[in-house]
Amino acid sequence: MPPIAPSEFPPPFDPADVIGPPTDAEDERIEVGIAIVGGGPAGLACANKVMQLLENEPELTEKLGEVPVAVVEKGKVAGAHLLSGANMKPSAMEELFPDLPKEEWPVFQEVTKDAVYLLTSKAALPLKPMPPNFRNHGNYVTSVSKLGRFLAEKAEEAGVYILSETAATKLLVEDRVVKGIRSGDRGRGKEGEELGNFEPGSDVVAKATVLAEGTVGHLTYVAYDYFDMHGADPMRWELGVKEVWEVPKPLDRVIHTMGWPLRKSPKYNEFGGTFIYPMGEDKLCIGLVAGLDYTDATFSVHDALQLLKTHPFIKDLLEGGKRVAWGAKTIPSGGYFAMPKRLAVPGMVVAGDAASMVNVPTLKGVHYAMHAGMYAAETIVESLKQDSVNFEAYDEKVHKSLIEKDLYESRNMRQPFSKGFFLGGAFASAMTVTKGNFPGGHWKQEHDSEVEMDLGKARDMYVKPDNELTFAKLDSVFLSGNATRDDAPNHVRIQTKVPREIAQTWVSMCPAQVYEIPDEQLGNGATEVDVHVTASNCVQCGAITAKGGRLTLPEGGDGPLYQET
Repeated sequence: MPPIAPSEFPPPFDPADVIGPPTDAEDERIEVGIAIVGGGPAGLACANKVMQLLENEPELTEKLGEVPVAVVEKGKVAGAHLLSGANMKPSAMEELFPDLPKEEWPVFQEVTKDAVYLLTSKAALPLKPMPPNFRNHGNYVTSVSKLGRFLAEKAEEAGVYILSETAATKLLVEDRVVKGIRSGDRGRGKEGEELGNFEPGSDVVAKATVLAEGTVGHLTYVAYDYFDMHGADPMRWELGVKEVWEVPKPLDRVIHTMGWPLRKSPKYNEFGGTFIYPMGEDKLCIGLVAGLDYTDATFSVHDALQLLKTHPFIKDLLEGGKRVAWGAKTIPSGGYFAMPKRLAVPGMVVAGDAASMVNVPTLKGVHYAMHAGMYAAETIVESLKQDSVNFEAYDEKVHKSLIEKDLYESRNMRQPFSKGFFLGGAFASAMTVTKGNFPGGHWKQEHDSEVEMDLGKARDMYVKPDNELTFAKLDSVFLSGNATRDDAPNHVRIQTKVPREIAQTWVSMCPAQVYEIPDEQLGNGATEVDVHVTASNCVQCGAITAKGGRLTLPEGGDGPLYQET
């Protein structure tokens, strides 16, 4: 069979289900001052900054009502769905909490040593001098899930209402002005029927709405379509799979690797690398990140990470250790050209990962998200003081900030790697030295779902789980704390009868074993196969949205319960 693109099999999805006017009677609506969707770094930085600003604005505080700021968070608690390999730049924390000693930050340690290695299947070759984009001296190793909990605690202390276990399933828009969100129903069965504990969702109306949903934003991308906000290039993603290990030997430096087990040939288009960070004296985290524009339908980030751990250099770091946590998440990798052409529309702003605010060459996004959240807070407070829902000043703040400056300098860094590891690396080095000016211009990107997929041989490289060093997908999902009901409605939207190449792409890609091809079809060589979905396995990483399907929101509180990721 010739290669085929997942985009040729669009998922069943009706945007009208996700965007529209309020439907509750006016006296039944929940009124809040500012609704923030997403309890991650962007949303919680915004919430904290708003409350700081309101200390000097008694009139506006009174206008905002009994609930001046509400954070709508779909996880069981803030931080439950947050995952990243995070070497955090300190600028946003310093600005948001200028009087808070660094000893009280939710971090493990300041980075004082770095190392970068090029891996072959047997050797680890140190790169000296180290590529400048990997230098992390002065940054802080943190767990983003812990950072989320910390920021939520600070926000609640300041008077913010955290509405956890609440899915924001619909964007409320009236006369092309965003009016808030609708929360999802609770207590529906597998076919959508109302169970005995059924609770309908509610319209949550607000004077301002902040979409800080993180990567693959459910409401954000519908808003981009509705308000024509898309940037010059489509959104793109990478998928990261991460493990936390208790180890007997402390790790004294931040390590990045490139090369093996990813294949270097441009025909595979396997772009990515690994990170290994110390987490105090007794733990480290290890993760592998790969772009979702690869071409081999059998490629699996989870299994590539298991293979990585068999490398002598990596195996030695984990020797005598025990895996204690696991998770997976997508990362926006489109960079500058994928940012929306505007970040605000009447009544609403967008901040953080959902707006492509990630610098892929430096692997940084947390501080950009927090800065954006603070800019959003400043803009909203100033506008609401004037009884205005025009938040265009937010765009200007971002455009004049380090967010746009940094992303513009790396605007074409990701694209050259479609030409292979070595040629891509040469171009990227030239762009780093010249701050993106050579080669300049605009290197176009396509959506990951438009990349044609073929049945390759990546899976032939992978190792069988031994349950000591290497592990299967389902055992890993257990470590994520995932507790989604087996009888919950399916929140994954895909076509369920597709060419084998597309089905295999989803089966291999998913780190949580959500998708399966029936055994009899695996064996009979059928060119078109069924795809069975076990939605309760889903850890909401978002990769399916990049590769031809669409992740919508399950019931609030479902999904992983990350503690240290």
